[in-house]
Amino acid sequence: MVNAKIIGLGGYVPEKIYDNAYMESIVDTSDEWITRRTGVKERHISADNEYTTDMAAIAAKRALENAGVSAEEIELIILATVTPDYFTPSCACVVQNSIGAVNAAAFDINAACSSFVTGLTIAKQFIASETYKKILVVCADTLSKATDYNDRATCVLFGDAAGAAVVAATDEPGIIATEIGADGTGCKSITQLAYRDDEEEVEKRVSHDKKSIWMAGQAVMKFAVKAMADSTLRVVEKAGLTMDDIALVVPHQANYRIVESAIKRMGITDDKIYLTLEKYGNTSASCIPVALSEAAAAGRIKKGDKIVLVGFGGGLTWGALVMQW
Repeated sequence: MVNAKIIGLGGYVPEKIYDNAYMESIVDTSDEWITRRTGVKERHISADNEYTTDMAAIAAKRALENAGVSAEEIELIILATVTPDYFTPSCACVVQNSIGAVNAAAFDINAACSSFVTGLTIAKQFIASETYKKILVVCADTLSKATDYNDRATCVLFGDAAGAAVVAATDEPGIIATEIGADGTGCKSITQLAYRDDEEEVEKRVSHDKKSIWMAGQAVMKFAVKAMADSTLRVVEKAGLTMDDIALVVPHQANYRIVESAIKRMGITDDKIYLTLEKYGNTSASCIPVALSEAAAAGRIKKGDKIVLVGFGGGLTWGALVMQW
């Protein structure tokens, strides 16, 4: 059976930084409160003329370079975002043009912060069916452009970033097992409106801007802890492994309290978790590929290691995956 394996990774974060001191200057909060409640110290912010596809193209090029693969070899681009430059064309098509992937089909997906695992799951199916041999999965968001900086409950969380992975057909072990899921009963727990007019949604927002992100923090946290921990345990069992076999877990970097509670529920120790939350905050779907890329570069992963990627997001959605490095 043909396996799907990540053979290259790339990440990108903008230069501009909003640290906690800056957040103190624009909203009623403090470094102590932000750090204790979220674990975030800094978040990177896109320039006014820097958009999702700009960041996605940089991450994609870095992943191709890391993989030693040319853009022309890519047969499919799957791009995940909740902050697209356009509704049409898809961001994937814009990136295809930007990087010169002239032979690639391209489409966008939206499973919010779960999208990297969702994209890898889709890529695995295309490779297993022998439809494609090399696929580029890209996650990018300019959440700062959708953040209400008058809402202290959410504005301290979000930053901008892009991450990408080249997934290739191989005989070696790669993606072993995946699980994706959704609970639509929580669909109003995280919202950002497009064309829909909804007075109740607008009223929830501090600045009454329907394009900004609104989140029911306590409901999301309760869902996130259970979804991340339980899906991790299920997918590890599905892979025929135990948590003792797992070298590293790379979770969605949403909030340290969520990650900490999920770790306890998984029954593992902090040393098995890789976090970038302090430096970047919550960057939506790009959290996991950016962290994975940094973990690989830092030598936290060695060949043959079993790794779990797990996330949750708006929808509400979740996704977990076990792979061998």
